[in-house]
Amino acid sequence: MLQNREAVGKIIAVCTAPEKGMIKHDVGEGLLLEELGIEGDAHAGFMHRQVSLISIEDIRTMMEKLPDLVPGSFAENLTTEGFDLSALKVGDRLKVGETILEVSQIGKECHTKCEVFRKTGDCIMPKKGIFTRVIKGGKVKTGDTIRFDN
Repeated sequence: MLQNREAVGKIIAVCTAPEKGMIKHDVGEGLLLEELGIEGDAHAGFMHRQVSLISIEDIRTMMEKLPDLVPGSFAENLTTEGFDLSALKVGDRLKVGETILEVSQIGKECHTKCEVFRKTGDCIMPKKGIFTRVIKGGKVKTGDTIRFDN
């Protein structure tokens, strides 16, 4: 998928979990707090990795190995569709719903292997996960658009 600055995708899930290490569940909408993350999520306030994103297209690829995967299975906060997250660079800004997010990290090192990795021998979050800081807070919900903040 060729990404340009005018590309528009959508949010198909907003996921949170009250404790770290738990699979996140789609709650439909959330309040993103400036420089913190999603209100009520265990990862809120974690330095520069305040809100995580992964695409449903990447989740579907992993579903070939583990069919019961759903949005939130990779502990992502926002599951996107139709927006090429792999084209993002650190420093890019995104407009999602009322909010503005800034890409702060791409991928991450997993020190403890997740349940998906234990079952399949692979996980997409270390390679495909996008981490952001909340620059402008506000509501985000399923169906909101995601686009570059030009």
